[in-house]
Amino acid sequence: MARSENPGDSLEVPPTRLRIGAAAATLGVSVDTLRRWEKEGRIHFERVGNQRVISSDEVERLLRDRPAKARTSSARNRLDGTVVAIKRGRVMSQIELSCGPYRIVSLLSTDSLDDLGLKPGDPATAVVKATTVIVESQ
Repeated sequence: MARSENPGDSLEVPPTRLRIGAAAATLGVSVDTLRRWEKEGRIHFERVGNQRVISSDEVERLLRDRPAKARTSSARNRLDGTVVAIKRGRVMSQIELSCGPYRIVSLLSTDSLDDLGLKPGDPATAVVKATTVIVESQ
């Protein structure tokens, strides 16, 4: 059995249960999201001492029931567009998107660019959060 990470909490968590932080990481959501889901009645946590724990079966159900292309980003600004230019470097590259009246330029690692597999003319989405632009292939 796993021991609690809190030194003052000596209760053991059964191996068929996940702490809230581990469940959040597995599901790709925040701990706050899981707490909100609990308040909404979407999930049920048990308590082991001061720890919220959830059954691994419940986590599996949540993974099965989520949409096929679930987006886990908290970024709200998404601009659909077209790749108009790519400047490849050895380590870093630059990608330019035309998103309606907007020109979006993002710097990313060349490895990330290769993973996206984008080329000029491809559709792509610029995901803007704070001062960071994340480019996703469509």
